[in-house]
Amino acid sequence: MRKVYLDYSATTPVKEEVLKEMLPFYTENFGNPSSLYSIGLEAKEAVENARSQVASLINASPREVYFTAGGSEADNWAVFGACDAFKEKGNHIITTEIEHHAMLHTFEFLAKRGYDVTYLPVEEDGRVNPKVFEDAITDKTIFASVMLVNNEIGTIEPIKELAKIAKEHGVIFHTDAVQALGNVPIDVKDLGVDLLSMSSHKIYGPKGEGALYIRKGLKISNFVHGGAQEMGKRAGTENLPAIVGFGKAAELAKENFDEHVKHLSELRDYMVSEILRRIPDTYYNGSKEFRHPGNANITFEYIEGEAMLILLDQKGISISTGSACSSKSLKPSHVLSAIGIPVTRIHGSLRLTVGDPTTKEDIDYVVDSLEEVVSRLRQISSVDTKKGW
Repeated sequence: MRKVYLDYSATTPVKEEVLKEMLPFYTENFGNPSSLYSIGLEAKEAVENARSQVASLINASPREVYFTAGGSEADNWAVFGACDAFKEKGNHIITTEIEHHAMLHTFEFLAKRGYDVTYLPVEEDGRVNPKVFEDAITDKTIFASVMLVNNEIGTIEPIKELAKIAKEHGVIFHTDAVQALGNVPIDVKDLGVDLLSMSSHKIYGPKGEGALYIRKGLKISNFVHGGAQEMGKRAGTENLPAIVGFGKAAELAKENFDEHVKHLSELRDYMVSEILRRIPDTYYNGSKEFRHPGNANITFEYIEGEAMLILLDQKGISISTGSACSSKSLKPSHVLSAIGIPVTRIHGSLRLTVGDPTTKEDIDYVVDSLEEVVSRLRQISSVDTKKGW
């Protein structure tokens, strides 16, 4: 049976070049980077080389990049670190209704401890209106966070404009760039952000490794205490192989960026056009202009996404009904709800994301399979497809 993976926004395979770079640091070059003898110093050099590789991908200084245990930790550190450091100024935070749960649950935690959180609505394409953002700022606002690329619908937010507004009002601005890294151009100096979160496993690197960009001169509170690692900001012996892998993945992402984006966007556009042409009553969700090159979020009316997922899995096709982090939840997607998709349509939505290994033959197989599965499910559905729900 043919196997086709179309969930690259959930995770990616580790590239061979990345794994090859990592392996010696499990067995031969296994030193602790904090040790002063030769194999420890070699390990330290490897960490700093990886730091430079990651920094180069986002046009930051290596001293502005701090390794974490993943994107969720980077998000948490940005929020808790900034809010703690500036708590004397105020207790108001601004974010959006479509953030990843790593952010939303963190804000819910802070709200229970006295912080005032404003959740901004988004427009039909999933983008934040900068004027709405500016109008939400008060003299108590200390922190704002808007993701660079949405993980479900792929919408790219106007981060440069939002960060400029935040700076004018003295508000610390963070962006979750986990989905954006390696897929859209990121220049932290041009964007003007104070903090930016990243993750390795979204760019063909190992899981369990991420990083937080902290703009030079910005002082936020430490997240993990107990040692002098990560320039004294995050304690704990470094995950040396994973850091090396993240660095190599970042290097490859920078080298192959143009080719990568071209490959993804061409296959994504072909897939979307074929699905919409061949399968009636389908809808393409999110921005068509400002979008992750490999993301397609599509609603198939009158049927359930979970049923499609199961039947497609039986054909060897891996996709998502929404965010993989919340795919076990029966609640409708908060992102699709925020852009005005009716609940009945939300439950028939799929997220399909292509990656570097994806081929046109893979897409043809998926579209053929989707056409068959959708037709089959609609035939047995209790919904009258002519009258609707």
